[in-house]
Amino acid sequence: MESPVQWTFEARPVSADEVDLVFEAAIQEGWKTYSPKQSYGEDALGPVPIGIFFDEGSHFSMAGELQEAGKRKEAQEPLFDNLTVAYYTGKAVFTQRVKVADFNKPITGYVESMACNEEMCLPPSAEDFSFSLNAEQDADQAAPTQAPTAALPAFEVSGTEGATTAAGAMDSPGSGLADPVQWSFEHRPTGEGTYELAFTATVAEGWKIYSQHTNPDDGPLPTQFNFEEQPGYSLEGDVTEEGEKKSAPDPLFGGVVVTKFTGSPVVFRQQIKATDPTAPITGYLTYMACDDTQCLPPTDVDFSFHLSGQAPTVAAVDPATGLKTIDQRIAAIRASYESPVGTCGVEDVAKEDTNLFWTFLLGFAGGLLALLTPCVFPMIPLTVSFFTKSSKDRATGLRNALIYGLSIIVIYVSIGLLITGVFGATALNALSTNWIANTLFFIIFLFFAFSFFGYYEITLPSSWANKSDAMADKGGLIGIFFMAFTLALVSFSCTGPIIGSALVQSATNKLGPFVVMLGFSSALALPFALFAAFPGWLNSLPRSGGWMNSVKVVLGFLELALALKFLSVADMTMHWNILPYEAFLGAWVLIFAALTAYLFGLIKFPHDSPMQKLSPTRGGVALASLAFTVYLATGFMYNGETKSYNALKLMSGLAPPANYNLFLTKSEADEDIKARFPSFTKCANDLDCFKDYEEGLAYAKEQRMPVLLDFTGYGCVNCRKTEEHIWVEDVVKDKLEQDFVLISLYVDDRKALEEILYSVPRQEKLRNVGNLWADFQIVNFEQNSQPLYVMMSPDEEVLAAPRGYKEGVQDYADFLECGLNTFQNTKASGKPLGEK
Repeated sequence: MESPVQWTFEARPVSADEVDLVFEAAIQEGWKTYSPKQSYGEDALGPVPIGIFFDEGSHFSMAGELQEAGKRKEAQEPLFDNLTVAYYTGKAVFTQRVKVADFNKPITGYVESMACNEEMCLPPSAEDFSFSLNAEQDADQAAPTQAPTAALPAFEVSGTEGATTAAGAMDSPGSGLADPVQWSFEHRPTGEGTYELAFTATVAEGWKIYSQHTNPDDGPLPTQFNFEEQPGYSLEGDVTEEGEKKSAPDPLFGGVVVTKFTGSPVVFRQQIKATDPTAPITGYLTYMACDDTQCLPPTDVDFSFHLSGQAPTVAAVDPATGLKTIDQRIAAIRASYESPVGTCGVEDVAKEDTNLFWTFLLGFAGGLLALLTPCVFPMIPLTVSFFTKSSKDRATGLRNALIYGLSIIVIYVSIGLLITGVFGATALNALSTNWIANTLFFIIFLFFAFSFFGYYEITLPSSWANKSDAMADKGGLIGIFFMAFTLALVSFSCTGPIIGSALVQSATNKLGPFVVMLGFSSALALPFALFAAFPGWLNSLPRSGGWMNSVKVVLGFLELALALKFLSVADMTMHWNILPYEAFLGAWVLIFAALTAYLFGLIKFPHDSPMQKLSPTRGGVALASLAFTVYLATGFMYNGETKSYNALKLMSGLAPPANYNLFLTKSEADEDIKARFPSFTKCANDLDCFKDYEEGLAYAKEQRMPVLLDFTGYGCVNCRKTEEHIWVEDVVKDKLEQDFVLISLYVDDRKALEEILYSVPRQEKLRNVGNLWADFQIVNFEQNSQPLYVMMSPDEEVLAAPRGYKEGVQDYADFLECGLNTFQNTKASGKPLGEK
């Protein structure tokens, strides 16, 4: 959760009736927040300056203007079109002097601020403040005998099950904050539809709260519980209480005998009978806290129990955005994720360095293809001959060729770094599932494909190449560099589509563009260095000719096929239903059938020369294309076990899931279960699954079965590979069908939520279902990659180390067996799941 600005408040007495209210901002390194005093007007599109807003009251008045102190700077802000702004870094202190007419009334309000770094700005956030100045006054003195201190941001706090009512310490030394009681809530099933609700108060040393059975008429307010009446549950008996309790006269209330808790923790319990486990149980409790010298005002704490699991619980309205807030953190999950209940298994999540290795190979393969195009291939012998013949000796020629190759690498790697710098890692990562980006890529790839077919050429302005060529004539190192730059410019019509394709495929990783361009340029530069070192190899190169145009056409067909992959991702994430499995696979069959016909000479394109005879190489590629076309056609075969088409291993991650089809009759989910849980449906391989966490967990509690939490995505390549080639095997499928409740949460589902929510931990807006489940994964498991498979008990405790994508059916079966054994052994032992 990004929270780069932390506020503290302090009240300092100045005179008998004046107090300085101090607002101090601690700003994280690399961040800044903006001064209340700005030179730009209200109409300017600029950052939101710090604002300190007081609630109106007759008990105080302002005495002078707000004073600022700290590292204040003025500079142009690139994030706001270079608008000149004043901002603070490190630390900022704001002081407002007030004249106090009544010290018994608090001074309240809120501070609003915006934080930005070099790449982004967080939404404006607001923090409430309340200065409690109610010190006892001596009859002979006008000034308070006790310095005023800053109190709680508000008397009323709220919490949800699995979380405490405040994030910090109960009474931070030196802060002046009186916050002596922390509340937490949890529930557990007790059998036959009954549950126990537990309310735990952690009380700071020196403080006490009062029993429910204290008489409120002459003494302190007793602790009280108020449940909101609603269908779905009924109370069983009264609230019970546990803790160090004693009854004695209380000097703060004139010696009235009270019943109070003097130790910590204090636990209150309520038994309930649930007729609808999906219905939340809400209400509030009221308590009073006192120490030996004072009592705080009665405090209300809202509570919300979700018997079907800690669901996305909508809480208050965020003051900065006006949106309903949501906090999906679940204490049981977070604790057991770090230390799972079972000791078997090792966390196995896809590592970035492995992905980057394949990204490098992707770029390298693209570079090898580029070498065979008519824009690049003829340049190899010409360039190498130039270096070997124009140099005074062989060593100089080899050195110049190596510099030429390194220059190629520098040029293309710089392009990769530029793209990463312009778009940023976050934007690049979002490209893989964003429907707008994928639709745009579909159009771009079509454009590239018809360029390769020879209907038009994609070229850069000729003036660029002319200027670069002129620089190359100067000779020396600079001349060699610009020779390489000229090659990059004049070959763009051939290399541009390949580069574009590689960059798009690599954009899911913040280092992807850099690594893919390193691979591409390395392959492109390699022959220049090798042939300079071994000039005799030049004689073995095939002659330039019509075969190079054939390479371009083949690449055009590949671009056309890949274009459909991007359209498919957009289709699935937006639920357009325009490109189901049959349409996608049928289009690929037609594309590769056309490629086969072209290679056999049955189809011609504008720049093709007449084919006199079929060469062995071309014939071999044609037969391979024919074989692949037949292979694709087998994808229409029916698979009786999955009740869908036969998913092809080579098409995993490219084609839509086989269960997303048009013609096959879909299996229906159990009607009785679906009537109670609307998200219950059929998922991959005809498996029963829930697409809502709360509903799936409620069903798991009913059946007392473990959960397999499947964080997935419509555009997730490795998710499809797991479903189509691991989940289909009996040793895995049987366990998924019989032993687990499967909950599949699609993090790229673009279905809009009924209303936009605001994530409290991450300070981000959640607009659609995918945002909701991605937020749930991040705040509980601190990961945002898919797939992620997590086995949990119905009590939301992680059974074994989670697993990402990894090939191997038996490994996956062992993973499931590990979690199942842990669940069954713990269940049989009668121990609570968290006890090892």
